[in-house]
Amino acid sequence: MEHPALTERTYLDHAATTPMIAAAREAMVRALSDWANPSSPHAEGRAARAALEDARGRIGQALGFYGAIIFTSGASEAIAMGLGRARAGDRLISAVEHDAVRRAAPDATILPVSANGLVDVAAIRGDRPLVAVQSVNNETGVIQDLAEVLAATRAADGLLLADCAQSAGKLALPEADFISVSAHKFGGPPGIGALLVRDLATLAPSGGQEQGYRGGTENVPAAMAFAAALDAAEPWLDRAGAMRGRLDDIVRSAGGYIVADAVDRLPTIASYRMPGVAATAQLIRFDMAGISVSAGSACSSGSLKPSHVLAAMGWDEIAAREVIRVSFGPQTTADDVDRFADLWRLIAEGARVRAA
Repeated sequence: MEHPALTERTYLDHAATTPMIAAAREAMVRALSDWANPSSPHAEGRAARAALEDARGRIGQALGFYGAIIFTSGASEAIAMGLGRARAGDRLISAVEHDAVRRAAPDATILPVSANGLVDVAAIRGDRPLVAVQSVNNETGVIQDLAEVLAATRAADGLLLADCAQSAGKLALPEADFISVSAHKFGGPPGIGALLVRDLATLAPSGGQEQGYRGGTENVPAAMAFAAALDAAEPWLDRAGAMRGRLDDIVRSAGGYIVADAVDRLPTIASYRMPGVAATAQLIRFDMAGISVSAGSACSSGSLKPSHVLAAMGWDEIAAREVIRVSFGPQTTADDVDRFADLWRLIAEGARVRAA
């Protein structure tokens, strides 16, 4: 049951999480009512195993991926698995990677990015490195040219780990050796994701379940909901692009700035700077008005530190602290965007009056 107060709010923080869609909830409830340990040899266990493998196959088909799919607790675990156990040399990560990547590879070599957040592929070198680069940045929506990144990685005889938490289910998967995905980013349940592996020989096993690559009883109900969310997905990026384009125009006309507006961005994510108004103050105003947005990544939004993504792109600390993120989901409407835009104009105009 939804909280009564939340049904009246405008939710524009889908990059943090998208609420479960009905098909995923229904699939999970059905699976919870009748399941067993899929590693058990009895009839109930065999039925659970069949359901799990059916979900795995449907996920692969929906994503257009035909390698190994290792279920995890989410993208963060998938990233840690890839970075920690890939059979490769030095770890190289871009300067704008998600905090989960930075935590999993604290000693990695950092690849610089341009002012628009694109990776400098000339910096990719070494002896069989593992290169970790996002498909889509979680703060700015910038779409990396992973074909170019892959070419540079292959030139160094390396392996590529693509974090596709924001893009899976929206854009076609890139060609990569490892791909991390998370179900709750596209309407599936929280607590489940996967590491997609082109060749299991490139990943060191750990023993246990998931073909010996992840221990622990598999979460069959969540896997079924994961598959159902992808099965039920409908094309909506064109609609998101139209809404985001209109919002970009409104922000510009109100004196705001759009982060990385010179390069391709996923239509569902945008970061905006409102000069003279701290992001924390903006978030309070929007939240009090019933509008949910964020400042940077949800995983680090409670931190007082400025965004490492914006810093890597050359933003100074004052400007970076004035940036908020707006992100759309399938449920987002033009009215939601208008409601946000109206308050953006009001707050920005107030800031200009005070500065005059």
